[in-house]
Amino acid sequence: MDKRKKNIIELTRITIDDYRRSDKLPVKVVVDSVRSMNNIGSIFRTSDAFMVDEIILCGITATPPHPEIHKTALGAEESVAWRYEKSAEEAVRKLQEAGVKVCCLEQTHNSVPLHEFVPSKDEVYAIVVGNEVEGVNQSVVDAADTVIEIPQFGTKHSLNVAVSAGLAIWHFIESLKLMR
Repeated sequence: MDKRKKNIIELTRITIDDYRRSDKLPVKVVVDSVRSMNNIGSIFRTSDAFMVDEIILCGITATPPHPEIHKTALGAEESVAWRYEKSAEEAVRKLQEAGVKVCCLEQTHNSVPLHEFVPSKDEVYAIVVGNEVEGVNQSVVDAADTVIEIPQFGTKHSLNVAVSAGLAIWHFIESLKLMR
């Protein structure tokens, strides 16, 4: 068994132009007032890795180009489609009008554990992640089609927002059987 790490040539990554032309995961990520540009960059990098359709940056969330976002995005802010909406509520409304199913990542009464949520191959989804301290704005939670919660068992009541986004995106890939 060869355990030698792959070099950059062996990784055979596609170009940014090829990425933009490729079919994407039928998932958008709505980022609701995330403060840390490192978290924003990490969400971009994860979204690139798993070919998320689009990132929608809302509220106080910073937008590219910015050196602090680039530090963790490592160029993914160039490949992943993104746009800014002043209000997450407005972004969610527009997505729902376009037929997108909105799923908030939040801890609420009657939320669905992530591992029990089964996305349909016939739908397009938006995963909403929120502020590092306050989470997703309650008005956005109220408007969501589904609230998904990542079960946790330790002493902390939440995960880092970029980690949460990554777990949710992976769940959609795994559930939709889109592994290549």
